[in-house]
Amino acid sequence: MSLSAFIAGMPKAELHVHHVGSASPEVVARLAAKYEGDTRVPADPALLKEFFTFRDFAHFIEVYVATVDLLRDAEDIRELTLGVARDMAGQHIRYAELTVTPYLTLIKGIPEEAFVEAIEDARVTAERDLGVRLRWCFDIPGEEGLPAGERTVEFALRHAPQGLVSFGLGGPEQGWPRPRFKPFFDRARAAGLHSVPHAGETTGPGTIWDALEHLGAERIGHGIAAAADPRLLDHLAEHAIALEVCPTSNIATRAVASLAEHPLRTLFDAGVRVTVNSDDPPMFGTDLNTEYLVAARLLDLDAAGVTRLALNAVEASFLDDEGKARLSVEIQEHLRKETAFP
Repeated sequence: MSLSAFIAGMPKAELHVHHVGSASPEVVARLAAKYEGDTRVPADPALLKEFFTFRDFAHFIEVYVATVDLLRDAEDIRELTLGVARDMAGQHIRYAELTVTPYLTLIKGIPEEAFVEAIEDARVTAERDLGVRLRWCFDIPGEEGLPAGERTVEFALRHAPQGLVSFGLGGPEQGWPRPRFKPFFDRARAAGLHSVPHAGETTGPGTIWDALEHLGAERIGHGIAAAADPRLLDHLAEHAIALEVCPTSNIATRAVASLAEHPLRTLFDAGVRVTVNSDDPPMFGTDLNTEYLVAARLLDLDAAGVTRLALNAVEASFLDDEGKARLSVEIQEHLRKETAFP
């Protein structure tokens, strides 16, 4: 069996994948057609590839926000979420922590209760019908500033859906220091939510230190800048703080110039718990299976090594202990079955 086929059939968990950024081109095109004349998103799936070609990180944010604007009622949200779950099921993803940025939708006027009902209905349906367990990370869009932080944490505390497990911070890092968002993370953590901010994607190691020291980060979104700081690498390894690494995303947003220059090997060799993720897969022309294959090539891994990466994701997840044990066994059984001698 080829490594590509092994990965495709391997049960997986994904920890860094965005809700709207995971919408399939078909779903995005249908929503764009629904709102034709009132959106800049093309309704032709063939044109979306060009639309999702990014000049830099700022342009990526601009396109992402335009796509979020397609969610204008509860049915749009439910349709998109179920479409994401179907794509995950096709990749043997058993568990995913989906980063949701409610602020960008709520400011358009969708009632908070309707938003929660839509994502929760999709979550229950996905687990029942597709075998995909979804959990939510409510994420502050950093580019919207402190008002977005206030609205996001208020929403999380007032209308927490059953599937909500964590609290995050995305968007541009430059110009938005992590410590500014400390009050919102303090409140979210006090309510029992895990801290998973983006940091060290487009800025240096100092942003990661800030996320750890001021936001209580338990995992780091991206975190690739840690490769430049030996002391930080040692800290991450010692405390088993996982990095949610998304190789193709880093190339697409110009955070890294090329895969040959990607620091995944440095992170891995330092003993940091790295996990493999797709971030915004259709926007970046990838999926989780492809990201595992990319990681395997960068790290020169065989099936056993790829399995170790898959187990990293389970161990670093916020799945309950029973669920972690069950999924870990399923992953190990896949390795045993597919690599056993006839």
